[in-house]
Amino acid sequence: MNRIIFILFLFLSNCYLINKTPEKNNNLVVLALLSLNNTSYNWNLPQGFPTPIVPNENPMTEAKVNLGRFLFYEKKLSNNQTQSCASCHIQSIAFSDGIAVGVGSTGEFHPRNSQQLVNVAYLPKLTWSNNNLNTIEQQVRLPLFGDNPIELGISGETATNRLKADSRYTDLFNKAFGGTIDEQNIRYALSAFSRTLISGNSAYDKYVTQKIPSAMTASQIRGMNIFNGEVAECFHCHGGFNFSDSTTHTGAVLNVTQYHDNGNKSTTEYNALSENKRGLYELTKKTSDIGRFRAPSLRNIALTYPYMHDGSFDCSPANKGTLGVYSDACATEALGKVIDHYTSGGKTPSNKDTGFIRPFSLTTGERTDLINFLKSLTDEDFLKNQKFSSPF
Repeated sequence: MNRIIFILFLFLSNCYLINKTPEKNNNLVVLALLSLNNTSYNWNLPQGFPTPIVPNENPMTEAKVNLGRFLFYEKKLSNNQTQSCASCHIQSIAFSDGIAVGVGSTGEFHPRNSQQLVNVAYLPKLTWSNNNLNTIEQQVRLPLFGDNPIELGISGETATNRLKADSRYTDLFNKAFGGTIDEQNIRYALSAFSRTLISGNSAYDKYVTQKIPSAMTASQIRGMNIFNGEVAECFHCHGGFNFSDSTTHTGAVLNVTQYHDNGNKSTTEYNALSENKRGLYELTKKTSDIGRFRAPSLRNIALTYPYMHDGSFDCSPANKGTLGVYSDACATEALGKVIDHYTSGGKTPSNKDTGFIRPFSLTTGERTDLINFLKSLTDEDFLKNQKFSSPF
């Protein structure tokens, strides 16, 4: 009701201003319409999913999301026009890229694996280990404008000038923002689109939430029990609807981001690396933060090999297959390596979370069941949803 009154107030005020200040008059109309659109935005969330948190300065609208989809696939947003956001975030493999570490438009390697863009709307912190990035609007600056490493490597001025020269974007920005094409609105549109990349219709969801008994196999159900049991304890770092201990949403009581050392490397190995490869330590300079990274969501995990922040758990070239195309053989091998790492208890000495990262045993059958459960988190509809695909 308060929003309706606010819209009515703007409308009446606007009528009063007619023939006095037309430019302010137009701005009020745009503001009112955008606010009205935001109140009617339909998330179309999966069953049981809470509503994401959206910054007040960037309310969701269909026009903004549509513009963001174009920008996500737009190669004009790389300085040499060879890459787009979609180059490192491929829909067919859950918006990951299938390689160990990201490679920018100039061929420069990123220090970390390109994270999948699945359910990023629910992340309180972005990237593997930057605890300063609280919103997608902040994070998107790095791939667009960052120079260490260079990803898209463009400047705000170049980006806006290119888009202003394209009549398609004149229309799209007019619908989304009232016509203003600038660096901020580019980021806002990309962020709005990214928030819609929500996955929650896997076999697991159909079995657990939608109550379809046949959705999961007997092996997957056994694997789910192992995942949630006190032997493997996978759920401690990958729990909840988003399979991550760093998740937030509207109505959440806590907004906490956990950073973990999973024993992937020893302290000696980390100390031999450059600071931008040592996890949270890069920002805090606390030795206790060496090797600490945010636990990613495991949704669609079978598609996002190679695994870990450095892509160090991968399959053999014989099982790899075509880049961007899922290989079941590769997923089985790579997921098996991850499980073997955890059953071994990881490497020592390190700052690993010894309460959870400790040796345990699985039979060959249990190991297979756990792999099959992780495959049950694949959402085929998400991978083929036309709303997320290239509009070009």
